[in-house]
Amino acid sequence: MNILDQFKLTGKTALVTGCNKGIGKAMALGLAEAGADIIGVSATLALSGSEIENEVKALGRNFKAYQCDFGNRESITAFTQKVTAENNVIDILVNNAGTIMRNPAAEHSDEYWDKVIAINLDAQFIITREIGKKMIGQGSGKIIFTASLLSFQGGINVPGYAASKGAIASLIKAFANEWAGKGLNVNGIAPGYIATDNTEALRADPVRSKSILDRIPANRWGEVEDFKGPTVFLASKASDYMNGTIVTVDGGWMGR
Repeated sequence: MNILDQFKLTGKTALVTGCNKGIGKAMALGLAEAGADIIGVSATLALSGSEIENEVKALGRNFKAYQCDFGNRESITAFTQKVTAENNVIDILVNNAGTIMRNPAAEHSDEYWDKVIAINLDAQFIITREIGKKMIGQGSGKIIFTASLLSFQGGINVPGYAASKGAIASLIKAFANEWAGKGLNVNGIAPGYIATDNTEALRADPVRSKSILDRIPANRWGEVEDFKGPTVFLASKASDYMNGTIVTVDGGWMGR
């Protein structure tokens, strides 16, 4: 097969969580540009007429919208049952939905901790388990988690987030160990410091913003479009021998 053909996703269906904005939206658009139809889900995604739906359809791809409260087990169960029943094949799963809550560890409340772990870890495990069953039955599937630089580091004032993303790094390996031999590829993408809602407070702080940029060899905040290529790669045949790996998209942060 021609190398460029290995990146084509024509005829594939990708489920992308947290696709309404930011990195998740860019991931969904990148997959659609490569030929995939998109199943989009987020807590607030309009069931028809959303911006992401219109942009995907403008690319000539199909789009189905779902809503799910990722912090609520009943909502997650209802979503996974509905989406697996209504879609015969799901070829690609992108676990991108997440949240971050900032407070120093000594003031990081149980409420903050529980919410972050529920959305960033519990929901991703449950959704992957249920969609993974379907993929095992198909004999193939690509699963991509959005990890973080805090999958490797501890961060400041975000203990719940760091714990959740550290766990995601291990979860990627755990799923990969069990499912690689069943035709599934489970990997992750770790964003660096990206210009999104999650980093708005950091970018608005001149001291923190400067300290961050001083460490990034690329000397800029990342853009959501930087995730289209890595996502398509991990969703495509080009990554068939990759399992349990986390690709950092960080402007060189981890190499400094």
